[in-house]
Amino acid sequence: MFRALVLLFISFSCASADDVFNIDRVVSEKIDIQFTNEREIQPDISEFHVVNYVLMSNENGVRKAVVTLKNLSSGSRIFQSEQMLALFADGERRSPEPYKQKFKREETISMTLSFGQHLFPVLQIYTRQ
Repeated sequence: MFRALVLLFISFSCASADDVFNIDRVVSEKIDIQFTNEREIQPDISEFHVVNYVLMSNENGVRKAVVTLKNLSSGSRIFQSEQMLALFADGERRSPEPYKQKFKREETISMTLSFGQHLFPVLQIYTRQ
């Protein structure tokens, strides 16, 4: 028992402030952002709809989001990271790091996705039907 407590204490004490994620200020979903998209970067077509998301970052500029997706299909589908994009405050668009999640028909699931390190914050997360 003592050994387990020591290991638990060591694991908590090893986490630095840079590893802690903070929730970023919420951006209204009704805001109209119109960065140019000259390379026409789009997420792959899917039957997933972004219900909502919570944006997070740490002191090192690592960007993550808790995203709630709904499968709009009447059948099972597999979400893949290429089916979603994040729009950053400098106009860059980026898919989350590789991730797959199986959905049942019309199922809604929340997941934590990583968008890597970036100087600018994420403003919007979206899919394409």
